[in-house]
Amino acid sequence: MLKKVLALALGSALTSLNSTATLALEPGATPQQWLAAGEEALREAINQRANKRLAKNVILFIGDGMGVSTVTAARILEGQLRGQTGEENELAFEMLPYTALSKVYNTNQQTPDSAGTMTAMMTGVKTKAGIIGVDDNTVRGDCASSLGQQLDTFLEQSERRGWSTGVVTTARITHATPAATYAKSPERNWEDISDIPVSEQGKGCMDIAEQLVYFNAGDGLEVAMGGGRRHFLPKDAAFNTADAVSAVEGDRTDGRDLTAEWQDLYPQGAYVIDQAGFDAIDPDHTERVLGLFNESHMNYENDRGLDLLGEPSLSEMTAKAIDLLDNNRNGFFLMVESGRIDHGHHAGSANYALNDTIEFAQAVRVAMESTDPRDTLIIVTADHSHVFTIAGYPTRGNPILGTVVGNDSSGASTGINELAADGFPYTTVGYTNGLGYAEGTPGDAIYNFLPNPGRFLMAGVDTTDPGYHQEALVPLSSETHSGEDVAIYAGGPWAHLLQSTQEQSFIYQVMKHATHKARP
Repeated sequence: MLKKVLALALGSALTSLNSTATLALEPGATPQQWLAAGEEALREAINQRANKRLAKNVILFIGDGMGVSTVTAARILEGQLRGQTGEENELAFEMLPYTALSKVYNTNQQTPDSAGTMTAMMTGVKTKAGIIGVDDNTVRGDCASSLGQQLDTFLEQSERRGWSTGVVTTARITHATPAATYAKSPERNWEDISDIPVSEQGKGCMDIAEQLVYFNAGDGLEVAMGGGRRHFLPKDAAFNTADAVSAVEGDRTDGRDLTAEWQDLYPQGAYVIDQAGFDAIDPDHTERVLGLFNESHMNYENDRGLDLLGEPSLSEMTAKAIDLLDNNRNGFFLMVESGRIDHGHHAGSANYALNDTIEFAQAVRVAMESTDPRDTLIIVTADHSHVFTIAGYPTRGNPILGTVVGNDSSGASTGINELAADGFPYTTVGYTNGLGYAEGTPGDAIYNFLPNPGRFLMAGVDTTDPGYHQEALVPLSSETHSGEDVAIYAGGPWAHLLQSTQEQSFIYQVMKHATHKARP
């Protein structure tokens, strides 16, 4: 359905992000209601006017692994969690007025990885899988070959023009997607010095954590929040909190504590590791923030409340980052990644992936409500998709994470499970490859066994539980990315340029144009 124009109220944010709900019809809608809804959508499309103002701010949202099937399933799940049938729901970013498709291949792979795809979005240059911020003349894992091949990122350009910049993620802050905004590396896995082979050390390549701390474009990053604390701490070192000493968690083999070095560089900055420290940040009186909320990736949204020290949500981090960055009257660039959508899919857990997608949409909603669409370009996209499918012929409103219940010959729900040719029921969502059916979470004992993709009679199994992992066709130790196009959603200055099917590197061109070219 056509998107609703973003409403303004004297230059403030949207007056009602739920205004498009009037165009989404519940079950039982009459033909007249469908026609009236379509006519209203048509009027809105006709009245849509391109915004050719100069963008003061840019926010790039990356749902890592958020393919179109993930968006569809998350949309339905969010609606069902609200008591709706779900299909008529809209995620917050689906209300943005412009949509395009992005071709996601790497220069050396049909199905891409996040290092190459995010480099394309940040620099305008497509490159190989597994390398960050360098062109494809680089040999992966070869430091010398990457020297002189470094690419300039939009974040670096933003810093040099006097903007504030920020990177927010639920993955490790040194992971491929966030790293591609600030780092250059021939190997995405060189997150700290212990990850770099001895044969490649001393050749001029810094590990990614060190590059974040000593990022020297402009006056440096103002906001960096995510996980990955272990890559900043010396090996076998514990970190201190206000009331406890953690388990050993450092990885660095050079004896350095990069969190201490960051605090020496930025004595007016705030280094925080937990919910209490995060909550204590006053954006109006804080120069910059380094938040490392987990030794590795942050928790899935489903599990976030289980952490002893507490972790902020993606939407909370987004709100705090905007509040801090918009202190700069020149403008800001912010990249926000929901990294654990990708990880949920790799584990074969649709529940984890979809609930993180719903929280990602909430973070976009926060940004839409906190900024003015007249001067802030918001782009929401994915770096790649996953082999995640929505199949069968479930009746409308059937639980998206449940087993398929179909309709009878009259079109009414049968109320009973559909059975496959092997006599077993099957779920609506599933994976082409991966670990296969399992109950539990990654790391549980069941994951110490070889993949078991066989079909099961799922009597007594709750397929909607977070611990349920969908069946897979091809047995692999981890579900893989897929190579189809992903969607781009956009609103704000020059967002209308994001139409049709584009190379992923085109996103960089739109961000650059929007911040440099106002209408004559």
